[in-house]
Amino acid sequence: MTYSTGENAAIDDGATVGYGYDHFGEPARLGDDATVRAGTIVYADVTIGDGFTTGHNALVREATRMGDDVLVGTGSVIDGTTEIGSNVSIQSGVYVPTDTTVGSNVFFGPHAVLTNDPYPVRQDVDLEGPTIEDGVSVGANATILPGVTVGESAFVAAGAVVTEDVPPETLVVGAPGEHLPLPETLQAQNQI
Repeated sequence: MTYSTGENAAIDDGATVGYGYDHFGEPARLGDDATVRAGTIVYADVTIGDGFTTGHNALVREATRMGDDVLVGTGSVIDGTTEIGSNVSIQSGVYVPTDTTVGSNVFFGPHAVLTNDPYPVRQDVDLEGPTIEDGVSVGANATILPGVTVGESAFVAAGAVVTEDVPPETLVVGAPGEHLPLPETLQAQNQI
Protein backbone atom coordinates (compact mmCIF):
# COMPACT_ATOMS: atom_id res chain seq x y z
CA MET A 1 0.00 0.00 0.00
CA THR A 2 1.34 3.45 -0.89
CA TYR A 3 -0.75 5.37 1.66
CA SER A 4 -3.21 5.11 4.51
CA THR A 5 -5.89 7.52 5.68
CA GLY A 6 -8.05 7.99 8.70
CA GLU A 7 -11.83 8.25 8.53
CA ASN A 8 -13.69 10.50 6.07
CA ALA A 9 -10.76 11.14 3.74
CA ALA A 10 -11.61 12.58 0.32
CA ILE A 11 -8.95 12.23 -2.37
CA ASP A 12 -9.99 13.68 -5.73
CA ASP A 13 -9.49 11.89 -9.01
CA GLY A 14 -6.27 13.26 -10.42
CA ALA A 15 -4.60 13.59 -7.01
CA THR A 16 -1.65 11.36 -6.10
CA VAL A 17 -0.97 10.20 -2.55
CA GLY A 18 2.08 8.04 -1.85
CA TYR A 19 4.16 9.07 -4.86
CA GLY A 20 7.62 7.48 -4.88
CA TYR A 21 6.72 4.62 -2.55
CA ASP A 22 9.13 2.28 -4.37
CA HIS A 23 11.96 4.72 -3.67
CA PHE A 24 11.13 5.90 -0.13
CA GLY A 25 9.56 2.67 1.14
CA GLU A 26 7.26 4.26 3.74
CA PRO A 27 3.62 4.88 2.92
CA ALA A 28 2.10 8.34 3.20
CA ARG A 29 -0.18 8.62 6.23
CA LEU A 30 -3.07 11.09 6.37
CA GLY A 31 -5.28 11.50 9.43
CA ASP A 32 -9.07 11.83 9.67
CA ASP A 33 -11.02 14.25 7.48
CA ALA A 34 -8.26 14.80 4.90
CA THR A 35 -9.21 16.54 1.64
CA VAL A 36 -6.68 16.25 -1.20
CA ARG A 37 -7.75 18.08 -4.35
CA ALA A 38 -7.04 17.24 -8.01
CA GLY A 39 -3.52 17.85 -9.24
CA THR A 40 -2.02 17.59 -5.76
CA ILE A 41 0.88 15.20 -5.15
CA VAL A 42 1.71 13.93 -1.65
CA TYR A 43 4.88 11.84 -1.64
CA ALA A 44 5.50 8.63 0.29
CA ASP A 45 7.13 8.98 3.71
CA VAL A 46 4.83 11.88 4.65
CA THR A 47 2.87 11.89 7.90
CA ILE A 48 -0.01 14.34 8.31
CA GLY A 49 -2.51 14.71 11.18
CA ASP A 50 -6.28 15.18 11.10
CA GLY A 51 -8.07 17.89 9.13
CA PHE A 52 -5.49 18.24 6.33
CA THR A 53 -6.77 20.17 3.30
CA THR A 54 -5.14 21.12 0.02
CA GLY A 55 -6.04 23.38 -2.84
CA HIS A 56 -5.41 22.16 -6.38
CA ASN A 57 -1.92 21.37 -7.67
CA ALA A 58 -0.14 21.49 -4.31
CA LEU A 59 3.02 19.46 -3.69
CA VAL A 60 4.13 17.85 -0.40
CA ARG A 61 7.52 16.11 -0.71
CA GLU A 62 9.00 13.19 1.26
CA ALA A 63 9.99 13.24 4.94
CA THR A 64 7.47 15.96 5.77
CA ARG A 65 5.65 15.82 9.10
CA MET A 66 2.54 17.94 9.78
CA GLY A 67 0.22 18.28 12.74
CA ASP A 68 -3.57 18.69 12.67
CA ASP A 69 -5.62 21.22 10.71
CA VAL A 70 -3.04 22.22 8.11
CA LEU A 71 -4.12 23.92 4.88
CA VAL A 72 -1.76 23.80 1.88
CA GLY A 73 -3.17 26.17 -0.73
CA THR A 74 -3.33 25.90 -4.50
CA GLY A 75 0.07 25.74 -6.16
CA SER A 76 2.00 25.68 -2.88
CA VAL A 77 5.14 23.57 -2.51
CA ILE A 78 6.40 21.91 0.68
CA ASP A 79 9.76 20.64 -0.56
CA GLY A 80 10.30 17.87 2.00
CA THR A 81 12.31 17.11 5.13
CA THR A 82 10.13 19.70 6.85
CA GLU A 83 8.28 19.86 10.19
CA ILE A 84 5.00 21.79 10.35
CA GLY A 85 2.89 22.14 13.50
CA SER A 86 -0.89 22.28 13.87
CA ASN A 87 -3.37 24.98 12.84
CA VAL A 88 -1.20 26.25 9.99
CA SER A 89 -2.60 28.07 6.95
CA ILE A 90 -0.34 28.05 3.90
CA GLN A 91 -2.13 30.12 1.27
CA SER A 92 -1.79 29.79 -2.53
CA GLY A 93 1.64 29.80 -4.14
CA VAL A 94 3.74 29.55 -0.96
CA TYR A 95 7.19 27.90 -1.18
CA VAL A 96 8.59 26.06 1.85
CA PRO A 97 12.07 24.54 1.21
CA THR A 98 13.70 21.46 2.70
CA ASP A 99 15.04 21.62 6.24
CA THR A 100 12.42 24.14 7.42
CA THR A 101 10.61 24.10 10.76
CA VAL A 102 7.20 25.74 11.15
CA GLY A 103 5.46 25.95 14.53
CA SER A 104 1.73 25.93 15.27
CA ASN A 105 -0.86 28.65 14.68
CA VAL A 106 1.12 30.07 11.77
CA PHE A 107 -0.25 31.92 8.73
CA PHE A 108 1.53 32.34 5.38
CA GLY A 109 -0.03 34.80 2.92
CA PRO A 110 -0.15 34.10 -0.81
CA HIS A 111 3.21 33.66 -2.55
CA ALA A 112 5.33 33.98 0.58
CA VAL A 113 8.75 32.42 -0.09
CA LEU A 114 11.07 30.76 2.38
CA THR A 115 14.59 29.91 1.21
CA ASN A 116 17.31 27.48 2.28
CA ASP A 117 20.24 28.21 -0.06
CA PRO A 118 22.39 31.28 0.72
CA TYR A 119 23.66 31.66 -2.87
CA PRO A 120 21.71 32.01 -6.12
CA VAL A 121 24.45 30.14 -7.97
CA ARG A 122 24.87 26.64 -6.57
CA GLN A 123 27.92 26.25 -4.34
CA ASP A 124 28.99 23.48 -2.00
CA VAL A 125 27.17 24.71 1.12
CA ASP A 126 24.81 23.14 3.61
CA LEU A 127 21.18 24.04 3.05
CA GLU A 128 19.43 25.52 6.08
CA GLY A 129 15.76 26.40 6.01
CA PRO A 130 14.25 29.04 8.27
CA THR A 131 12.54 28.40 11.60
CA ILE A 132 9.09 29.92 11.98
CA GLU A 133 7.98 29.81 15.62
CA ASP A 134 4.42 29.53 16.99
CA GLY A 135 1.88 32.24 16.25
CA VAL A 136 3.80 33.93 13.40
CA SER A 137 2.00 35.71 10.54
CA VAL A 138 3.81 36.12 7.22
CA GLY A 139 2.27 38.50 4.67
CA ALA A 140 1.83 37.98 0.94
CA ASN A 141 5.01 38.00 -1.17
CA ALA A 142 7.30 38.17 1.87
CA THR A 143 10.68 36.43 1.58
CA ILE A 144 12.49 34.78 4.48
CA LEU A 145 16.16 33.95 3.92
CA PRO A 146 18.06 30.77 4.92
CA GLY A 147 18.70 30.04 8.59
CA VAL A 148 16.57 32.93 9.83
CA THR A 149 14.41 32.38 12.92
CA VAL A 150 11.15 34.32 13.10
CA GLY A 151 10.25 34.53 16.80
CA GLU A 152 6.96 33.61 18.41
CA SER A 153 3.98 35.83 17.53
CA ALA A 154 6.04 38.02 15.18
CA PHE A 155 4.41 39.59 12.13
CA VAL A 156 6.20 39.80 8.77
CA ALA A 157 4.54 42.43 6.58
CA ALA A 158 3.63 41.80 2.94
CA GLY A 159 6.65 42.12 0.66
CA ALA A 160 9.19 42.23 3.49
CA VAL A 161 12.58 40.61 2.95
CA VAL A 162 13.72 39.01 6.22
CA THR A 163 17.52 38.81 6.29
CA GLU A 164 18.14 38.31 10.02
CA ASP A 165 16.50 36.72 13.06
CA VAL A 166 13.28 38.35 14.23
CA PRO A 167 12.66 38.64 17.98
CA PRO A 168 9.29 37.44 19.35
CA GLU A 169 6.35 39.85 19.07
CA THR A 170 8.08 42.06 16.50
CA LEU A 171 6.82 43.59 13.26
CA VAL A 172 9.11 43.31 10.21
CA VAL A 173 8.59 45.70 7.28
CA GLY A 174 10.55 46.61 4.16
CA ALA A 175 13.44 45.26 2.15
CA PRO A 176 15.66 44.49 3.88
CA GLY A 177 13.28 44.02 6.76
CA GLU A 178 13.29 46.60 9.55
CA HIS A 179 12.29 45.48 13.05
CA LEU A 180 9.65 47.61 14.78
CA PRO A 181 7.64 47.15 17.98
CA LEU A 182 4.58 45.03 17.28
CA PRO A 183 1.50 47.31 17.25
CA GLU A 184 -1.15 46.44 19.81
CA THR A 185 -3.67 45.73 17.01
CA LEU A 186 -1.43 42.88 15.78
CA GLN A 187 -0.76 41.24 19.15
CA ALA A 188 -3.66 38.74 18.98
CA GLN A 189 -2.93 35.08 18.19
CA ASN A 190 -3.86 33.63 14.80
CA GLN A 191 -7.35 32.14 14.69
CA ILE A 192 -7.06 29.53 11.98
